[in-house]
Amino acid sequence: MSRDEALRLDLADPLASLREQFSLPDSMIYLDGNSLGALPIDSAERVRAAMVDEWGTDLISSWNTAGWMQLPGRVGDKVASLIGASPGSVAVADSTSVNLFKVLTAAVGLGARAGSGDVILSERENFPTDLYIAESVASMHGLRLELVDGANVSARLADADAPLVAIVMLTQVNYRTGAMHDMIAVTAATHAAGAISVWDLAHSAGAVEVDLDGSSADFAVGCGYKYLNGGPGAPAFAWVAPRHIDVVHQPLSGWIGHAAPFDFATEYRPAEGITKFLCGTPAVLSLAALDAGLDTVLAAKPFGGMAALRAKSIALTALFLTEVEPICAEHGLRTVTPLDPAQRGSQVSLSSDTGGYPIMQALIARGVVGDFRAPDILRFGFTPLYTRFVDVVDACQHLGEVLASGEWRDERFSRRAAVT
Repeated sequence: MSRDEALRLDLADPLASLREQFSLPDSMIYLDGNSLGALPIDSAERVRAAMVDEWGTDLISSWNTAGWMQLPGRVGDKVASLIGASPGSVAVADSTSVNLFKVLTAAVGLGARAGSGDVILSERENFPTDLYIAESVASMHGLRLELVDGANVSARLADADAPLVAIVMLTQVNYRTGAMHDMIAVTAATHAAGAISVWDLAHSAGAVEVDLDGSSADFAVGCGYKYLNGGPGAPAFAWVAPRHIDVVHQPLSGWIGHAAPFDFATEYRPAEGITKFLCGTPAVLSLAALDAGLDTVLAAKPFGGMAALRAKSIALTALFLTEVEPICAEHGLRTVTPLDPAQRGSQVSLSSDTGGYPIMQALIARGVVGDFRAPDILRFGFTPLYTRFVDVVDACQHLGEVLASGEWRDERFSRRAAVT
């Protein structure tokens, strides 16, 4: 595709105006929203108001007058509207890792009541923190973690000769490859095997259509700083299927999850509903930033909402795959993201046996920002709220030039930074 053709696509894009919600450097092609979303212009004012007007002026009374204590649920309802969940079923707090510990432990208790097996099943390429947390939960409850290839999850569940599975824990969109599980099919297979489903939506919330209620999933978690644009370290979220909420318990019985925190009772009594999955004091300033980030995604509603965002995501990734194919063939890179749009999220990953990290650093030096995941993956994320078709064409042009010129071989591009 020529650059002029890409510009014409951008002019015809009904979502083009949504880019104006973000502060993006003119000289940068930002293809890393799958790692850290761009800064919403309204975030600074939202956080300023929470700091200066609420904290600075009203001080502690803002817990009541500004509704600080209700933020986890209020922001949670915005998340719920993007992931096919009912109002009142999502709590926003803590990190993805902490929330995963909560819901996995709750799932263990639910499984014990159902008489299920002793295996937590996941895939080998799941995000490491998920596997670490699962190992911890398994060791605490006499279970064991079993890993299979992502494509083999349903087959493992159907294997009548294998040990019974208690919990299936998967990330819907794989962080390395961008491959996407069919949530409805995998959840159905999970339930047919008598197991409980736990989904990590870190790479899907705000990027692909998710229907937690419609899929009959059991638990889910996700982060707020990728496609939800909540800023670095934004609070994460936890979801529990309404049919389970009255009978499950989570292990971190902090005071904000108490039924009456300001009674200061000695003994713990869990709150009703999803509030029981809270633990410590709400992070008000971070929640204010996430609230603004969620509004940038909800701004797509008049244009078709998540369905429209998903359609543009597919178009962007399809264009990138087409443009990058001859470059990969000439320079020995491989596409590891599924070509079928129904099987991929909103990213494309390339594998390089020789220079993955320095190639990405050379691109970043040119203003094309993606990231690298060991041992050999170059990741390019496409956030339909602000990524343009011309960005795709220009990024591929730069990639071809970096590879053809060999500039990535410069020694400075091989120096590893703390964050890759």
